Amino acid sequence: MGSGQVTDWQGKNVTVAGLGVSGVPAAKVLHGLGANVTVVNDGDDERARAQAAELEALGVTVRLGDGETLPEGTELIVTAPGWKPDKPLFLAAGRAGVPVWGDVELAWRLRGPDAPPWLAVTGTNGKTTTVQMLASILTAAGLRTAAVGNIGVSLLDAVLGEERYDVLAVELSSYQLHWAPSLRAHSAVVLNLAPDHLDWHGSMEAYAADKGRVYEGNRVACVYNAADKATEDLVREADVEEGCRAIGFTLGTPGPSQLGVVEGILVDRAFVENRHKNAQELAEVADVNPPAPHNVANALAAAALARAFGVPPQAVRDGLRAFTPDAHRIAHVADVDGVAYVDDSKATNTHAAEASLAAYESIVWIAGGLAKGATFDELVARSAKRLRGVVLIGADRALIREALARHAPEVPVVDLDRTDTGAMLQAVQEAKRLAGPGDTVLLAPACASMDMFANYNRRGDAFAQAVRELGA
Repeated sequence: MGSGQVTDWQGKNVTVAGLGVSGVPAAKVLHGLGANVTVVNDGDDERARAQAAELEALGVTVRLGDGETLPEGTELIVTAPGWKPDKPLFLAAGRAGVPVWGDVELAWRLRGPDAPPWLAVTGTNGKTTTVQMLASILTAAGLRTAAVGNIGVSLLDAVLGEERYDVLAVELSSYQLHWAPSLRAHSAVVLNLAPDHLDWHGSMEAYAADKGRVYEGNRVACVYNAADKATEDLVREADVEEGCRAIGFTLGTPGPSQLGVVEGILVDRAFVENRHKNAQELAEVADVNPPAPHNVANALAAAALARAFGVPPQAVRDGLRAFTPDAHRIAHVADVDGVAYVDDSKATNTHAAEASLAAYESIVWIAGGLAKGATFDELVARSAKRLRGVVLIGADRALIREALARHAPEVPVVDLDRTDTGAMLQAVQEAKRLAGPGDTVLLAPACASMDMFANYNRRGDAFAQAVRELGA
């Protein structure tokens, strides 16, 4: 398959793996380019049938309930990012020498000759916030941009739509990077690396390697987290363009070629004249919303990518001030009887929960859900001294309870053995009982939500509703 200009696609037999957020647009685009498109999908439910009907009306072939068999004559597979690499479909493709692309790879190949450069963000936690901060900074600099990728705005729409951009702020998951072999960003960051999605990648090494793909072929800057050596190692291993620089970010005082914090000021010692002697003030920590440590790190990463693109210091400050975080990310819900209630339902793994717990001194922690293969000893050991009490919910709460017994035996624990809709209200009532004035009741589950809720948003909404009922 060539660069992906229209002439390449006429009559090509392309199989799209998976309906859903990326599959349907990919099928429509490829069909529109003249390819013979077959969509295969594991599920055969009402939603899948509705999507299939829409595609079949255009002339696309859809096979529901069979995502395993390679359709006859397939020359390329375009897959939804979540499909695991060890699926029989992909093993069959490997044997037949059929390439597999993700939606990101397809978008990259379909860019026009004057396409805007990509500033790419990946990492275990903080991706969406960092990409949104970056887009806010780029906008403050007067650039036409959008936050796209794993964030909800389809890259295909951004690449093929009418809108003209100067630069794109692109959030990429490890899944998307796995299936995007030819992606080459202007500059990129791996924010952090912690065990996550290991059931999908098979090992921590494979997960890290997929994250590290974001640095391949970078032109200007590979941004890494100075506090997370694994991210710096990925930069060292990357094959980049001549002149591309390694740029670190740190919550401490920055060295040359780093961004960091000095006396409450975000400073740049990377993109300045004579960086061995000079530093450029960018913004105040108080300009970051909320100014929790891990969020200041996100702001520094966003600033580094923006500065790599040539954005002036003033725009960094203005962009950070203009930024408002999404719901369910360390969102302050209310104060009731001197106790703060904070919703960080987005903390769906241990690394995110640890960052959240580090932002408060005295915590009643609401945790639990689906562990996705995670272990909790390290998280509990590091956070034990901050815990006043713990309320456990969800399917895998026993794993957290056992870690608490080992590392924080003196902390009172309430174990809620129910998964109905009233469980969150009871959890919040139990947390209120354990909390005293000056404490923070923190929903930072360290687990996925699907055992009890449709998604982390619903879980956070249930928490906020329960807190409002307390206040009433």
